[in-house]
Amino acid sequence: MTVQNTNENKLIAERRTKLEHIRIQCSSNGFPNDFTREHYAQDIQDEYAAFEKEALVEKNIYVAVAGRVMAKRGPFLLLQDMSGRIQAYADKGVQKAIKATYGSLDIGDIIGVSGQLHKSGKGDLYVNMELYKLLTKSLRPLPEKFHGLADQETKYRQRYVDLIVSEDTRKTFVIRSKVVNGIRQYLTERRFMEVETPMLQVIPGGATAKPFITHHNALDIDMYLRIAPELYLKRLVVGGLERVFEINRNFRNEGLSTRHNPEFTMLEFYQAYADYRDLMNLTEDMLRSLATDILGTKDVINTIKNDDGEVESQVTYDFGQPFARLSMADAIIKYWPQADVEAIKDAENNLPKLKQMAKQLHIKEPEVDGIWGAGKYLCEIFEATAEEKLEQPTFITEYPWEVSPLARRNDENPFITDRFEFFVGGKEIANGFSELNDSEDQAARFRKQVEEKDAGDDEAMHFDDDYIRALEYGLPPTAGEGIGIDRLVMLFAYTPTIKDVILFPHMKPLSNDEQ
Repeated sequence: MTVQNTNENKLIAERRTKLEHIRIQCSSNGFPNDFTREHYAQDIQDEYAAFEKEALVEKNIYVAVAGRVMAKRGPFLLLQDMSGRIQAYADKGVQKAIKATYGSLDIGDIIGVSGQLHKSGKGDLYVNMELYKLLTKSLRPLPEKFHGLADQETKYRQRYVDLIVSEDTRKTFVIRSKVVNGIRQYLTERRFMEVETPMLQVIPGGATAKPFITHHNALDIDMYLRIAPELYLKRLVVGGLERVFEINRNFRNEGLSTRHNPEFTMLEFYQAYADYRDLMNLTEDMLRSLATDILGTKDVINTIKNDDGEVESQVTYDFGQPFARLSMADAIIKYWPQADVEAIKDAENNLPKLKQMAKQLHIKEPEVDGIWGAGKYLCEIFEATAEEKLEQPTFITEYPWEVSPLARRNDENPFITDRFEFFVGGKEIANGFSELNDSEDQAARFRKQVEEKDAGDDEAMHFDDDYIRALEYGLPPTAGEGIGIDRLVMLFAYTPTIKDVILFPHMKPLSNDEQ
């Protein structure tokens, strides 16, 4: 056992002894629930910080606050609630009474106090403790106040502690909440209807990904956690709900990375009588509005810090200017000078040259020859050469039909689809397209996906008969889009990894020894 663990165990034992003393002294068994909070710390700061010391005394303002003790400075306690922090002052009589009842308060304890509001000589507001009550005894000490949780893995595993001690972490999840609420408001103001679709599905669809499998005992069938709600949402458009959206949890049985968590949040929305260009315009306007409303600026700044919290570099993403729009082929040519321009421009008729370029880029090809067509090679080359270089807000268009099994083919060039993906900082944030509403074309693409699945691609789609039936009733011209909420929050909160924006990210369980 380390010295640190020994010291921590000693502190826990001391706090447990205090709790036993409290239970003897108090009738509530040490955890009362009869204190009424009437004010929040930041509200008090906002309303009264500008008052002079003497003016506060004259106004005789009485407040009742509750929160966690974050610091002890002589007779002053620093309390923290969900809104912010405020000090509480205990005179000698109150200090003596607290000691007799509680055996002294510890950092981390949750208390309620009420009394007159004052301002110290340094200009800090504080509550003169007239009534006080220990509401919850903290049995474990918080991390050292100046360093907080230094270990990143512990921050993710013990998010409850991270939220207590890290203002930056709390701000991140405030931003996340504002992003979700802002999206809801933006879409509902434009006549979109929020809906809910199944998370347990008999056939996983709407994306190419490996699903999680579970079993329904009563029905005695295997079921899948959804990888996307797309096919259900488009069924609703068939049914006449012409503008729908869902902020949904998706599950994909894939690896962990700074951009991937097996459980993540997506916005998906569908608009009848619109095409992919309409959704690019909507997306640009919505993201610019979100940045302005949430961050107070159209400049989204990505800040990279070292382990000591010092800023190493900053990149500013300009959401105020019109977003760039490039075809996939043009992006490859722009960011890879070695590209065979003729072959990239006419990919459909240059499969051998695309294969040569893929080998040059060390792209891992499928073991079964002939599974990938020209469109798949073109997409793999784009991901290897251009994707990470798309720093400023950029729409990439003209995705090949082969990698877009649900998108409408372009009327002038059937090799490509009316599809876009949106990138910022080298990360894909959104994916949208004009929907394929030709049931026969969709059935043929499902069959192609089944062939790829039979050849060993465990991310390829299943054949969904019911969705084909829905299309046969008639899907109006429609455009749809998915936006990764987690990645969007990463952008707005300036965090480098997806684990920073998910309250409880998935982690490999610790062994008994590690725990």
